[in-house]
Amino acid sequence: MRDYDSRCRKGDSFDPDESAEYTRGCRDHQGRRRHRPDQHALPAHMKRLGFVGAGRMGLPMVRRLVAGGHEVRVLGRSPERRRALSDEGALVSRGIEEVADGADAVLVCVYTDEQVREVCLGSPLLEVLPNGAVVVVHTTGSPRTVEAVAARAAAGGIQVVDAPVSGGPHDIAAGRLSVFVGGDEDTVARLRPVLGRYADPVLHVGPLGAGQRVKLVNNALFAAHLGLLSDAARLGRQLGVDEAILLDALPHGSAASRALTGVAARGSVARFAEAVREFVDKDVDVVRQVAAELGTGLGALAPAIGSLNRGDSGPADGG
Repeated sequence: MRDYDSRCRKGDSFDPDESAEYTRGCRDHQGRRRHRPDQHALPAHMKRLGFVGAGRMGLPMVRRLVAGGHEVRVLGRSPERRRALSDEGALVSRGIEEVADGADAVLVCVYTDEQVREVCLGSPLLEVLPNGAVVVVHTTGSPRTVEAVAARAAAGGIQVVDAPVSGGPHDIAAGRLSVFVGGDEDTVARLRPVLGRYADPVLHVGPLGAGQRVKLVNNALFAAHLGLLSDAARLGRQLGVDEAILLDALPHGSAASRALTGVAARGSVARFAEAVREFVDKDVDVVRQVAAELGTGLGALAPAIGSLNRGDSGPADGG
C-alpha cells in the first residue's frame, strides 16, 4: 500500500479557490439566511469514522471531525504523519483493515483516480467494512471510478457517495468548504452531520457520479476563466495598460470573479496559472475524457482553456 499522506502533500484535489482567501456569506441568491443542519448533533450511527488521505486537505478535515466528537481512525504510514495525527487526537492505523473495521463511514481524500481505485478496489476496504457503512470519495475524478466502487460495494450492503470539494485548507478550518455530493438521498442525509463538521454548503446535486460531474464542469469553467484572463491581460498590454494595474482595477468592476480575485492576489495571470497548473491539467484532462465518452465536447470552453497556451501570460501548456 502506498503512502497516501505524502502523495497528497501538494493538495488532495485541485481547487481554484485555495490560492486566495475568500469570504462567503451564508445567504441564498434571494438574500435569505441559509438553513444549516445542527453541526453539534452526533448521531450514534456516524460516530466511528475511518479516513484515508490525511494530507494537505485531509488533515484539517480530520482535525474538525475529532473536535466534533467523532472517533477517527486514520491511515498513517510515515512516523511524522503518525505523530501529527496522534497530536490531533486521531487514532492512527497502519493498514486499511484497521481503518475500516467497525467504521460507520470511511472518507477517502487522496489525489488521483488511480489512488481511489487502489484504496477502494485494490485493498480489503470493502471486505472489512460492515454492512450499512458508507464510503465517501472526496477526490475529484471520473464518475466512472465511483460507479465502479459502488458496484463492488453493493454486494456487501455498503453505500458509496462522491463528494468532491471546492475550497482550501483555510475553508476547512473555518467550516465553510463547499461539497458537491452525488448519491442516494437517504445516505446523503445520514452523512450531513459528518460533512457539516468542515463543509457549508453541503450540496446534494444528484445521484452517484453527479458530484464529480458538477465539480469537473466547475474546474473546466475555472480553467476557461484563466484563459480569458490571459487574453484580457494581453489586450491590456496592447492598449498600453500594465498588467499589475489592470489586475488591481478589474476586481472592482463588473468583470469580477473568483478566478480574477485569485489572479489579482498573485499579481499576474502567469504566476497564478503556474501555481494551479498541475491540478488544472489533471482535472481538465478528466473532463475532456468524460465528455468524449458521452459523445460531447467542451464547446466554447475549449478555446478559452487553450488561450493559456499562447503568449507570455500563461504557462506553456494550460490544459
